[in-house]
Amino acid sequence: MEDATSRRLARSDLDPLTVCDREPIHRPGAIQPHGLLLVADSRTLKVVAAAGDVEGRLAADWAGRDLGALLGRDVAALLGAAAVGTVRVGRVAGRDETFEVQIHASGRGLLVELEPAGAPLAAADILAGLDASATRFEQAPDLRALCAEAAQAFRRITGFDRVMIYQFREDEAGVVLAEAKAPEMGSFLNHHFPGGDVPRQARALYVRNRVRVIPDVAYVPAPLRPAATDGAGPDWSDLDMSDLGLRSVSPIHVQYLKNMGVGASASVSIVKDGQLWGLVACHHRTARLLPYELRLACQSLAGNLARQIRAKVDAVLYRERIRLRAAEDALADALAGDFAVEEVLDRHGDDLCRALSADGFAAVAGSMLLTKGRCPDEETVRRIAQWVETQAQVRAFSTHALSEHLPADSGAVDARASGLLALTVPGEEPLVLLWFRAEQVEVVNWAGNPHKASSADPQAELTPRASFAAWSETVRGRSRRWTLVETETAQRLAHTLLQARQQRRIRELNRQLSATVVENERLLQYKDHLMNEVNHRVQNSLQLVASFLRLQARTLGDAPARDALAEAERRIAAVGLVHRQLYGGEQVETVDLSRYLTDLSHEVTNSLGAEWRAHLMLDLAPVLMAADRAVRLGLILTELVLNTAKYAYLGAPGPLILALDQNRDRFRLVVADRGAGKTGARQGFGTVILNAMVQSLNGTLEDLDNAPGLRTVVTAPIGIG
Repeated sequence: MEDATSRRLARSDLDPLTVCDREPIHRPGAIQPHGLLLVADSRTLKVVAAAGDVEGRLAADWAGRDLGALLGRDVAALLGAAAVGTVRVGRVAGRDETFEVQIHASGRGLLVELEPAGAPLAAADILAGLDASATRFEQAPDLRALCAEAAQAFRRITGFDRVMIYQFREDEAGVVLAEAKAPEMGSFLNHHFPGGDVPRQARALYVRNRVRVIPDVAYVPAPLRPAATDGAGPDWSDLDMSDLGLRSVSPIHVQYLKNMGVGASASVSIVKDGQLWGLVACHHRTARLLPYELRLACQSLAGNLARQIRAKVDAVLYRERIRLRAAEDALADALAGDFAVEEVLDRHGDDLCRALSADGFAAVAGSMLLTKGRCPDEETVRRIAQWVETQAQVRAFSTHALSEHLPADSGAVDARASGLLALTVPGEEPLVLLWFRAEQVEVVNWAGNPHKASSADPQAELTPRASFAAWSETVRGRSRRWTLVETETAQRLAHTLLQARQQRRIRELNRQLSATVVENERLLQYKDHLMNEVNHRVQNSLQLVASFLRLQARTLGDAPARDALAEAERRIAAVGLVHRQLYGGEQVETVDLSRYLTDLSHEVTNSLGAEWRAHLMLDLAPVLMAADRAVRLGLILTELVLNTAKYAYLGAPGPLILALDQNRDRFRLVVADRGAGKTGARQGFGTVILNAMVQSLNGTLEDLDNAPGLRTVVTAPIGIG
């Protein structure tokens, strides 16, 4: 057992496995030999390369043959009827065996996978098993119980000796939440695995390719070889095999499995909300093949598991929000009276401490210091409060390891303040609110020493760690983590206190200046009148510019010029819509993106024609954003909708899907269509605006195949990056 106060748990800087993040595992140049791979020209359908014992298991004269003749199928018809990039051909007879065949479209041609077909399985039996497992998933009371049930279900389907439900944590390390195994197999339940055990590019492939099988870890890779034997053909060693289940595995991963005593493995991705939440990791002591039908069943069951995980997590968050809302309401009621904010905090400090499951609570404003529960000494509290004033001006600050954030010269952190949730309520005298959590000494069990390096030489050959024996370390200086709901609650409490301080200040001023109340009211009314007049003039100016553009467009005979002016008019409308929402509601600094983008999308599509209304589909989550950033996002949406009308459907109406969601402090905007797809690189003034707006948001823009159509994804921070 080792003290790891100063260590990071995710991975060691000395661990050579981190270098695996750069290994091109999607281009291995070989396959696993239990199957066959054919590469055919997309135009001629002639076989130009192959891997595996094609001569002995399928046909000796495969080189240059027509793919349809080789498989005994009308390949052209199958490809023409396909709606996605992968086509299942079905069962094809080989020389002495039957293959399950799939065709994947790629930039280098058609990749044809042939895997040994198992005995036909009864669809009714598979569906009945999936339905029974789904019912047990729904009945699981919490996440741990759900994962335990899932481990049993996947073991029943796969027959593997050990099945683990493995969750990725925020620090990229993983932990085994549940396990089902044969009695003689070792256990990894509740063990942690360093983040380097599953490199980043491997996690990306797990999202793309949901089921991955290694039937025999002792296999010898079968290289991809061209049909031409004279060396005149293209080089196939860099072929992208991301979509292939037969893709050869990294030698480091193969040795990793051998070191674990595994003879065969299978991994099923658990993808929640488009993100890799975890894996169903299956191990077998000897070689074991997982047939195609069972892989499909595993993929379906993993999808159901992901939905149930989301439901369980959402239920916990909902109950927590309800509980914390009660604490917020109680504080709001207390602040509604004619009491000083400091007096209310003194009377309800213990309640605020318990509400956020903190060990101590403190409020600091100038010379005033209020503490409840277990807090550090006065000097430490003031020192932390002074630091917080520079860190948490707008948003709440939270950490479960305060020592990692404080300046090096700030001194040791009191164990009673290992965790901190803090924010600053602005005012003439800022009020700093601090919630403390005491150190929670934790013994973490790892599957092997995560800090042990094989070699400090960067040129040394990479090797996986050889030991998976349980290794424990004691973690100090950390507390229980703050949840997102708790942080949100603290943010709302601060807003409530800010309003209370402002209201009390106003009441004090009114009492002191009772003789001038009428004058003050008159001045306030005059100020409101001026603001309304200014806002009215701005609105008129925007409408006037839009009208000028509309009139100018009518006088032009040149259609491209008219279209350009029409697009400019829509951009001005996007800016004007934010302005109307800002000064038509209570908030003048932030915009509700769901409301804004809904109104904007209707306005833009109406300008394209009333018939577009029936084709517009919206799935917009409520996200608050600063007004200036909302304007830029509105211009981005306008450009993408105009591009859809112009290029996807050539001006005619068609399906248009708009989606918005939030993941922590980032948003994702998706604009998708079912049209012609991407035909080339974006050009023109609209593209300049689009790229400039995305760059100004510190975001990224990605075009994806929507099969059919185009799916454009814009991702950026919600706040200023």
